Amino acid sequence: MSRYFIALLCLFFLIMQGMAMSMLPANLVYSDLLMTPHWILIFLLIIAIFYDKDDTYNAVWYGLAFGLLIDVIYTGVLGVYMITYTLIIYTVHGLNKWLHANFFAASLLAVVGVALADTMLYIIYSFVQITSMTWGEYSLLRLLPTLAANMIFFIILYPLVKEKVYAWGEEVSNI
Repeated sequence: MSRYFIALLCLFFLIMQGMAMSMLPANLVYSDLLMTPHWILIFLLIIAIFYDKDDTYNAVWYGLAFGLLIDVIYTGVLGVYMITYTLIIYTVHGLNKWLHANFFAASLLAVVGVALADTMLYIIYSFVQITSMTWGEYSLLRLLPTLAANMIFFIILYPLVKEKVYAWGEEVSNI
């Protein structure tokens, strides 16, 4: 049953991240700063840290499916988010084995995950010539604001879902 709740929450975050920019003040939206909400990624990183065990990869499969949905709905290049989210969640799942699952470790993994995902997306979009930003422009005008916005979302989401996600993970492992 928890897998259905996770999928429904991911679907909710998919819809909400599409509307996220319209919820911000106009002077922030129309500034030079570019922020990309990676809310599904943040939620799936929490799933990878607290729900998945060493031998389960549910978050990776959700990343594959919802990355494809993001590609279909929001981007013009099919597979970019799907591959990026899948690789980043898999990497964080592996790094999680070295860290104790707490707020600080989860925060560190969220920062690393969002930074790697956004940088990987920038590199792919630069390679296929969809973006023409220089590395300096990208890091100052997109990467830092994206990290800040997504960490605010992480700080809000973490206390709301951490205990429930952990309980779901224990419930599934006891079956």
